[in-house]
Amino acid sequence: MATRPKGYGLTAELESKISDKFDSTLARDAFNWISELTGDSFPSNVSQTTSDVHRVLKDGIILCKLANVLEPGSVKYKSSKMMAFTMMENINAFLLFCEKFGVAKHDLFQTVDLYEQQNIPQVINTIHALGRKVQSKKPGLPKLGPKESGKNPRPFSDVQKSAGSSVIGLQMGSNRGANQSGLNMGLHRQIV
Repeated sequence: MATRPKGYGLTAELESKISDKFDSTLARDAFNWISELTGDSFPSNVSQTTSDVHRVLKDGIILCKLANVLEPGSVKYKSSKMMAFTMMENINAFLLFCEKFGVAKHDLFQTVDLYEQQNIPQVINTIHALGRKVQSKKPGLPKLGPKESGKNPRPFSDVQKSAGSSVIGLQMGSNRGANQSGLNMGLHRQIV
């Protein structure tokens, strides 16, 4: 892992903001969901701190197993000779799977976020985003989080569209009764 400066200036502020985003409840839900799907068991305290989450997921094997449960044979991973490069390859294979599965790119974490423990809350968010996508693509599997929203188009006739163009929306404000009477800013003009 790379050595990063700690405790000063912008680096300290960013670390503080990221650590404040960590929610142990979301992490626990994510690990329970992974456990239901893969059959792996985790220690009860695995979701308490970012260090615990990092320790369990760092090698990427559990994430790759999860991907293979969702789509068998979709991810090839290495579980022997756990060197740094191998671990990062496993994490990257999981991220590529998520992207192919349909998880939005802005919901994905970067490899270093997990491997170097830079942004563990984003790792948990990615697992939740995958859980939302699983609900829509594979409805028979266990659920994680709320259902992903879908399109809800509303057809309007030409008559409805033309009627709407003559209405001033309340977001734009109203000009009824608009005048400046009663507005007194500061003292009145004093002519002596």
